[in-house]
Amino acid sequence: MANGQWYPPEWPDRIRALADGSLTPVAPRRAATVLLLKDTPDGPVVHMLRRRASMAFAGGAYAYPGGGVDPRDDDRQIRWAGPTRAWWADRLGVDAAAAQAIVCAAVRETYEEAGVLLAGPDPDSVVGDTTGDDWEADRAALVARELSFAEFLDRRGLVLRSDLLGAWARWITPEFEARRYDTWFFVAALPDGQRTRNASTEADRTVWIRPAEAAAGYDKGELLMMPPTIATLRRLLPYGTAAEALAAAPAREMTPVLATARLQGDEIILSWPGHEEFTKHVPTTAEPTGPTAAEPTGPGTSVAPTTPTTAPTTPTTSEAPAAPTTTSAVSGKPEGSAAPGASAGGSAGGPVGGSVGGPVRGPADAPAGTRPATPTITASASSSTTALSTPSTTGGGSA
Repeated sequence: MANGQWYPPEWPDRIRALADGSLTPVAPRRAATVLLLKDTPDGPVVHMLRRRASMAFAGGAYAYPGGGVDPRDDDRQIRWAGPTRAWWADRLGVDAAAAQAIVCAAVRETYEEAGVLLAGPDPDSVVGDTTGDDWEADRAALVARELSFAEFLDRRGLVLRSDLLGAWARWITPEFEARRYDTWFFVAALPDGQRTRNASTEADRTVWIRPAEAAAGYDKGELLMMPPTIATLRRLLPYGTAAEALAAAPAREMTPVLATARLQGDEIILSWPGHEEFTKHVPTTAEPTGPTAAEPTGPGTSVAPTTPTTAPTTPTTSEAPAAPTTTSAVSGKPEGSAAPGASAGGSAGGPVGGSVGGPVRGPADAPAGTRPATPTITASASSSTTALSTPSTTGGGSA
C-alpha cells in the first residue's frame, strides 16, 4: 500500500532540470517549527495541523506550527531566560544574533498558529491565558508583521522562555524546490494553564495525536506528510513523556538534512541522507502522460504522487480554523506569505522541506451529510516542562 509521502507532480521535471543544469537553486530562507507535546494517560501526544488543500505549498499535508524568521528579531535586545544566546548559537550552528531570531520565530509561530505562548512575566513563569481580545489584537498584528516578536515581548513586559524549547532537527528544502527553507525543528511541552486552538489561517484542522498513531496513519497512506514531518515525528516514538523528549533534545544530532540527486544509468536517484525510506528513482526523460495505476512508494521505485483518502482515526481535538483576514507570513511548514518545515522543516518543514500534494480527504472534507463523527479529547494542559541543564541568563543582554 502507498504511504503518505508528499511527492508533488512537478518534482520529476524540476529534479531533471537541476540535474542538467537548467535550474538554478534559490537561496533558502531561515525558518523554525515546533513539535508541541502534552502528556496523556496513554503517553505524549503532538499537536499537528492540516494545511488547507488550496495552499500552493503542500496543500492537505499535516505539519507543525512554524514559519519564517523575522530579521527584525536578530539584533533587538529582549528579556531572555534559559540557555544563553551563545549556547543556542553553538547548538543551532549560527551566530548569536541569528540564534535569537530563530528561537523567537519558534516561540512566535507557536503563538500565532496555536495560541500557545512560551513566555512569562519572569524567568520562572509563563502567561496563563492568552484568549482575551487584547491578546488577539497583538497576535493578529504579529501575523500581519505589523509588530515584531521582540517588540511584542517588550510591550508586554515578557521574558522569552528559551528553556522550554529543545532543538530537535534541522532540514533544508531540496535544491530543486521553488520555495526553499532552512528550518530548525524544536520540541516543547504545552505549559500548564494554556490551551491550543486553531489560530492559523493556513490550516483547516488541528489534532492532538500520539506519534505512533500519526506515523501509522502515514504508513497506511491515510495522512499526507512531508519528509521532515514524518522523520521528526518518528524520533518521538521512544519517549514516554513530554519531559523525556525535552531532556533528550540537547543530545540530538543537528547536522542539516538536505536531499541529494545523483545520476545512475537512466535514472536520477533522489535521497535524503540517513532517511532511506524517502528515496525516489526518477527517469532521466519525462514519461508519457496519461492515466496510470499508482505503484508502491517504497525505496527503489519510480512513483506517481499519491493522495491519502482518510483522516486520523484516533481521538483528536478538532478546532475550527481562524477566518482568513490577513496575508500570512512564511509558514514554517513552510509556506510563503512555513513549516517547516519545518514548517522543517520546515519548516518546514518545514519547514517544514524545512518544516518540507494534493488535498487530503478526511472527515473535515467529506460531502455534506456524509461527514463521520470525530471523537474528541479534552485539550487541557497536563504536561510539565523540564529546563535544559545548560548555562542560563535572565537578562536582556546578549551572552
